[in-house]
Amino acid sequence: MDNRRSFLKKSVMAAAATPLMAAGCKGQQEQDPYGIAADPSVSSTLIVPKAAGLPITGTFLDEISHDIPHQNWGEREWDRDFRYMKAIGIDTVIDIRCGYRKFITYPSPYLLKKGCYMPSTDLIDMFCRLAQKYGMKFMLGLYDSGKYWDTGDMSYEVESNKYVIDEVWERYGSKYKSFGGWYISGEISRATKGAIESFRTMGRQCKEVSGGMPTFISPWIDGKKAVDAAGGNLTKEQAVSVQQHEREWDEIFDGIHEYVDACAFQDGHIDYDELDAFFSVNKKLADKYGMQCWTNAETFDRDMPIRFLPIKFDKLRMKLEAAKRCGYDKAITFEFSHFMSPQSAYLQAGHLYDRYKEYFQL
Repeated sequence: MDNRRSFLKKSVMAAAATPLMAAGCKGQQEQDPYGIAADPSVSSTLIVPKAAGLPITGTFLDEISHDIPHQNWGEREWDRDFRYMKAIGIDTVIDIRCGYRKFITYPSPYLLKKGCYMPSTDLIDMFCRLAQKYGMKFMLGLYDSGKYWDTGDMSYEVESNKYVIDEVWERYGSKYKSFGGWYISGEISRATKGAIESFRTMGRQCKEVSGGMPTFISPWIDGKKAVDAAGGNLTKEQAVSVQQHEREWDEIFDGIHEYVDACAFQDGHIDYDELDAFFSVNKKLADKYGMQCWTNAETFDRDMPIRFLPIKFDKLRMKLEAAKRCGYDKAITFEFSHFMSPQSAYLQAGHLYDRYKEYFQL
């Protein structure tokens, strides 16, 4: 019994001794569960220029997903994660979608009547409060009915969001100073049925109800790694050319730029030696139509047969450096909490956090 009490006492003291940084939390614990302390004289030696990439200043919050496991965090874990984010300079958090099919993030009167499931926690209220607490901007991702994924037609998303946008603004947007904009969550890559009109309609309503708050989209490039996540292939033969990508997105930007302020292309579907070519086109088109050019720097690895694990640091570094070379305005990521947070279910995520801090000298 004395041994057990002694063990418990030491465990509690060790946990209490884990320091928090003033603005956030420390990366990895200095001591592992077996009591082997890190040697403070040892540090990584980088042979590439430090801080040559565009720093990540925004992240999606993925609580309604269909291909990434939930971490089942409560507010205590989320509060800690916001401190980890704050410590590396993240100033914008984006709920990736306020609902997907029947699962929703807040008790929406409209969606509950449509057969959606009652959530146990009002996540949107929590995210708004935490963003306000830590001086961040919160952006709301619209509802995804799943019908676009089933039919290839984006126009289905307009009807549900007609009600969701008004609900969200009344419940949270007019209440919290942290509420700072909207993410139009339909993900497309090419000229898609109903996309231009749907983005215009939803973007217009978001702006009208909120007094002109910014909106953005995060499409994907139909590159060689744009494969079915449930399939076994890592690449495909038929990939869009840079020229075709430019023609198609020139038309899309022309149709949406009045109501969509920024575009954050997902960066994981093209190869690393293609980054500059596609990124340059994206920036040129954004400038042409007066839009902000962001990058969605994916922090998960698309090059592995296991879907999905935290990305190798050098891959992330190369993508952020390309974004900076091409003059991008902002880097956000999908997604900090699973793939970069020291408290992620994936051990590798905390190591990525540490490598990122070393590189950016944080």
